[in-house]
Amino acid sequence: MNKPKVFVTRHILDSGLNLIQGFCEVEMWPGELPPSHPELLNHVRGQEGLLCLLTDKIDKEVMETAGVSLKVISNCAAGVDNVDVTVASARGIPVGNTPDVLTDATADFTFALLMAAARRVVEGERVVRSGGWKTWSLDTLLGADFYGAVLGLVGFGRIGKAVARRANGFGMRIIYTDSQQQVSQEPGITADRVNLDTLLRESDFISLHTPLTIETRGLINSAAFEKMKPNTVLVNTSRGPIVDQKALCEALKSRRIFAAALDVTEPEPIPPDSPLLNLENCIIVPHIASASWHTRQCMSRMAAENLIAGLKGEPLPNCVNPEVYSRPISIHRQ
Repeated sequence: MNKPKVFVTRHILDSGLNLIQGFCEVEMWPGELPPSHPELLNHVRGQEGLLCLLTDKIDKEVMETAGVSLKVISNCAAGVDNVDVTVASARGIPVGNTPDVLTDATADFTFALLMAAARRVVEGERVVRSGGWKTWSLDTLLGADFYGAVLGLVGFGRIGKAVARRANGFGMRIIYTDSQQQVSQEPGITADRVNLDTLLRESDFISLHTPLTIETRGLINSAAFEKMKPNTVLVNTSRGPIVDQKALCEALKSRRIFAAALDVTEPEPIPPDSPLLNLENCIIVPHIASASWHTRQCMSRMAAENLIAGLKGEPLPNCVNPEVYSRPISIHRQ
């Protein structure tokens, strides 16, 4: 029996790749950089499955080019803002993601960024390397305290709650805002729900954990920075476009806020001439919040399991549009 044909947009780790190669006829993009959109269109034609990364824009044109043979899209990421899920649902294509497994790694890294920015770790390391460390003094690189500070979480899903659990151990007061009407509480987490304005005004630390939507794009803008305390530390491990980077640059340069740390930017990678890169009170890292060995192996395996389930005609273990299994589709499939 012929194996189903799939296109993998870039290398994934062995825990997932071995599964796919054992079940599928695999075409994998060989480059370090993602395929361009024209290249993606060229390679998806006639494929039965597509495993993609968050750097790949899977839009209507990609799905139409793949044709009626496309049975499943598996995104090796928790977020799926790079996939047009509405179009996929209309075509009866289940879309998979890799939630939960990256929660703790991302929460750990969020706290690493919070502490690095607050205590000026990167700035201090640069001072040492440049030969600027001359002596010890009481006022060298003074930073912010965690104990008793207010942490504001924009988004209180899995990752936001995981950050809250860590913050409880530091004796922080936690407040949050979330777009969902109902947010479940968990034992061991003490947090108060507030509106966004209150969060911006009261927080000493603000950490972003909301998905990228029409409503959240540019959510942290000039008006938001005007409401923040001058000692605020902002961390973004969600999606780059949630923060207006021009407004952030102005807020940091004018010391409207104390510091920022970004795991995500708009665009990615951030251009080398971005003025944010010249600011000592801004830390930028290359989208590595989930980059632990265990987490990335698990993500690769989960993406492979979603792909294979879809090819078998079985429900995906992690599906963001489960309605495809219960409603008629608008595209004729053969």
